[in-house]
Amino acid sequence: MPPRPDPTEIEAVLLGGEARYTREEAVQLAGASGDFSKRVWRALGFATRSDDAVAFTDGDVEALRITSELMKNGVLDEDAAIRLARAMGQTMARLAEWQTSILSTLSYAPEKGTDEEPHGPLVGFAQELMPDIESLLLYIWRRQLAASVARRIAFLRSSEDAAPTYFPLAVGFADLVSFTTLSRELDEVELAEVVEGFESTATDIVASGGGRVVKTLGDEILYVANTAEQAAEIALQLADGVKTHIEVPDVRVGLAYGPVLALLGDVFGTTVNRSSRLTSFARPGTILIDEALAEQLRDDPSLQIVAVRARHAHGLGQLQPYALRRSFEPAGPAAG
Repeated sequence: MPPRPDPTEIEAVLLGGEARYTREEAVQLAGASGDFSKRVWRALGFATRSDDAVAFTDGDVEALRITSELMKNGVLDEDAAIRLARAMGQTMARLAEWQTSILSTLSYAPEKGTDEEPHGPLVGFAQELMPDIESLLLYIWRRQLAASVARRIAFLRSSEDAAPTYFPLAVGFADLVSFTTLSRELDEVELAEVVEGFESTATDIVASGGGRVVKTLGDEILYVANTAEQAAEIALQLADGVKTHIEVPDVRVGLAYGPVLALLGDVFGTTVNRSSRLTSFARPGTILIDEALAEQLRDDPSLQIVAVRARHAHGLGQLQPYALRRSFEPAGPAAG
């Protein structure tokens, strides 16, 4: 059997060189303070290293130097630098795990026998793909940043009450029905295929409809859209498209419209809670919306909006849900 790749060698390739410095040496070379460097390191999501451990590379020094210069020049204060580091660290950690998972799956081929090294694609990624991946990562980040800035400016212009992190949005939850039962009936590989199929189909539908997936939670996605019309069309496609393209139970969708607090890439507030609660009230394959969204969609002749039984929601009081369907769909029960 070929020798397994040395993790230290792979790490050196990915980091652009071997670890050469202790923490104190890295801090001195970067011209930063020791306390700040520890805070940044923790915010990025890395384990604490002992002061005498040779664990830092030239890349680490350069990153710390750039961050320190941004603070010295008044571009960022320390609190903003830490928040930015935490945001980037959490995002990149998930991205790295996702990429490694995909490559590991490609490398696992038991039908080829036990003599082949199963980590080949990981080594190839480290040695050959880094320049291309870096270029794609920068391109995608710039694209996403441009879209995010454009959305934020549009929000601020659309309402006098809007603030940089507080503005109206349509918020939707979609979840797989009977996922707990599925998790008992399927093995790990089959369940992973269901989850990945749901997430990929749902995120494609949300993106093509002009919305944005805020987060996925295995059997559930949270998305937002700028307008009621976009959110409704996405919800209708989710209710119909997911069960069409992958073999999973029906989804149910809850939609609400109102102000949200947008922080750390997530959304918070009563509008989000209302959307979540409406999802829990909905029957499989149906969509429930709140009164604010119903009011905005009521004059659309392509949609059918029908009031269903009012429900009490803990912490929200009495909710009046409305079933949302295309106008040519047959009516049926929408809430449990």
